Order: sequence, then structure tokens, then C-alpha cells
Amino acid sequence: MMTTLTAVDGHELQCWMAPAVGTRRGGIVILQEIFGVTDQLKGVAERYARLGYDVAIPALFDRKERGAVIPFAEGPRGRDLMLASDLDQTVLDIDAAVQALAAKGGKVGVIGFCWGGGLALRAAQVLDVAGAVAFYGTRLPTYLDRPLKAPLLAHFGAEDDHVPPEMRAEAQAYLPEMEMHLYPAGHAFANDARPSYVAEAADLAHARTEEFLARHVG
Repeated sequence: MMTTLTAVDGHELQCWMAPAVGTRRGGIVILQEIFGVTDQLKGVAERYARLGYDVAIPALFDRKERGAVIPFAEGPRGRDLMLASDLDQTVLDIDAAVQALAAKGGKVGVIGFCWGGGLALRAAQVLDVAGAVAFYGTRLPTYLDRPLKAPLLAHFGAEDDHVPPEMRAEAQAYLPEMEMHLYPAGHAFANDARPSYVAEAADLAHARTEEFLARHVG
């Protein structure tokens, strides 16, 4: 269901919530691609809710365009909204979701995809989270300015033209404690609603993510 959160600067944003199924293990904030709170991401939320996590997907475009859900075929429009977003304000919105889940008790982790993958890295640097997972995080050089405070797991496609080998190497050198895995795939390999989907890579990445979350979140 959709609810409203308030960031510390007073901004109100929408947030999709999927309640934990069965015994609750903690909370997970899912950070969007450049397409908004899509039905595909809601499906990911349901996947992790079935594992016992309360899951929140904050609408990170709400400061620029409320309720924006961009069709996958309209990537440039989503990219423009992403580029117009202020990183510090976006982090405030992520933290609002983290705090909403933390208020329920237990630890909170973060999973991000594409733009959200880079934001997950930032969350592991500056927010009170137990761990973060970045699926093919983009704009990595933006975040190489401070150490990690929380464990970080990163998944990348070996053929991802958004994150070339030299960018991955730079990030690994700056953040040596980051656990990184490469997959025989391109960008967005875990998005089962796009042609880039590679089921074998996605399944392995999610399995590693589930183990990581069980270890660090609950």
C-alpha cells in the first residue's frame, strides 16, 4: 500500500509499503531505478516481504514530479528527473523510509537498483543502516568521497556499459571492504520486466542478497 512519509526538512513523499509475511526479521528500503516506484519494483518488495522483512519503496522523484512512474521505453525522461534531483535531499527521503521501518523495531537494510544502487552505496556511508546491497549501481565516482559505515554488497554485469571495468576498479580500490560480484550480463540484468533480464544472474544475485541480509539485518 502507498503511504506518506515526511523527511526532516518537511518534504512529504509517497512510499510503497509491503508488510512482512510471517515472523518479522527487520526492514528493507528498496531504492528505485530511474523509472520511479514501478510494478516491477513492487514485485521485488513482495519477494523480500515473503522472507519476513517489512519493505518500503520511497518515491524519490516526488520532489521533482509527484507520482512519476516512467515507462521503461522512456529512459531519457527518467534520466532527466534523476539528474535534476539533489543528492542530499534524496538522502533525506531515503532516511525517512529507513526511520519509518526502524520505528517498527529491528535493523534496517537497503537494496538499490541502477540509480538506487549508487544511492544504496551512499546510504551505507551516511545513514544508520545495518547493510546495503547495490544492483548495478550507477554514477559510482559521485560517491567515492567517504568511507563505508555499513557492509556493502555490490552486483554488476560484466558487460554493463553504464559501469565500465575501470569504474568498478576505482570503486573497489576506494572501498576495499565492498563485496563485489560480477555476472555474465549487462545493465539491469535483474529487472524481469525488461529485455536485459538474465534469469540465472538475477537468481544468483538475489540468493547472495538474501544471505547477506540474513547475516546483517535479521
